[in-house]
Amino acid sequence: MDIVLVPGLWLNAASWDDVTPHLEQAGHRAHPLTLPGMESPRADRDGITLDDHVDAVVAALDAADAPVLLVGHSVGSGIAHAALDRRPDRVARAVHVGGFPSEDGQPLLAGLEAKDGEVAMPDWKAIGEEANVADLDDDALARLYAHAIPVPEPVITTPVRLTDERRYTVPVTSVCPEYTAADLRGWVEEGHLPELAAIRDVTYVDLPGGHWPQLTQPEALARVVLEAADLT
Repeated sequence: MDIVLVPGLWLNAASWDDVTPHLEQAGHRAHPLTLPGMESPRADRDGITLDDHVDAVVAALDAADAPVLLVGHSVGSGIAHAALDRRPDRVARAVHVGGFPSEDGQPLLAGLEAKDGEVAMPDWKAIGEEANVADLDDDALARLYAHAIPVPEPVITTPVRLTDERRYTVPVTSVCPEYTAADLRGWVEEGHLPELAAIRDVTYVDLPGGHWPQLTQPEALARVVLEAADLT
């Protein structure tokens, strides 16, 4: 089947380079995406909006052979979910890796400092998010920061718009890397993730490590994605 891979913030299609061979060896067609303005740190991001990123995922869904397995990493899960809302009939299952869908009217991510209309990757340790980089050694962490691409501020601050309640009928696999499946279930039960709570069929999968399993344990992540494909 066609597997569309949506990167998280500060990343592009290259972040899936070590995952896609495993998917293709299993007979699937992998489509890692580079969203508008995220081609490189030097790319022109002026005027890029959340709709531009969602539209890019929708275009990939339209170009693929349905039904599609739609995979998002981190905040890319929210972008993927917004695209699914526009094309629920083309997605067989969604996989959220270390991320969650935002609800209608809420931004993808708030609270990060912007400069000149862009948001650079923060220093995770400095802001107390050590779990994000728990499985990256010093060299790997340096590479992550060196290749990080600033995100257009409107992508993460513009409220998400969701209109098609059929999105709740598309099954989801929630992959839990720097937190556990028990943690995520607890957040859902406490009412912190209402959009995820409304989805009728959610499978929770533990993948212990840091926030970037496509970089640190790509084969293990590929196995989880392949298991999700087998459920479609």
